[in-house]
Amino acid sequence: MITALQFHEIGTQLPSRIWLAVERKAWKPRISDLPVHIVRFSAEAFTEGVERHKLEGVPVRVYSAPKTVVDCFKYRNKIGLDVAVEALRDCLAQRKCTNQDLWRYAKICRVANVMRPYMEAIA
Repeated sequence: MITALQFHEIGTQLPSRIWLAVERKAWKPRISDLPVHIVRFSAEAFTEGVERHKLEGVPVRVYSAPKTVVDCFKYRNKIGLDVAVEALRDCLAQRKCTNQDLWRYAKICRVANVMRPYMEAIA
């Protein structure tokens, strides 16, 4: 998530490790030479919002800006609620997402009730 925030230039966080999403029932990849933090998503949450980009000629998959913001709220206990709120404000201010996009992903990731008060306060 923090890696995707940096990719989308949202917020001020700098990742100290690479955040890697895997499907809930998938094997945990063994990566020993990089600092990696693994998060597990349900099938729908894992596949929705994926964008394909090229970084230095290498194809990579990164979650869209609104999906990344919602993921921050889902994992707010790991990254901090302040990081999630900053990402929400910044994403909306930069017009990288809409309320409709956020609600769609919030429902998929089952955090709509968590995000509601923050979205209402910003609106």
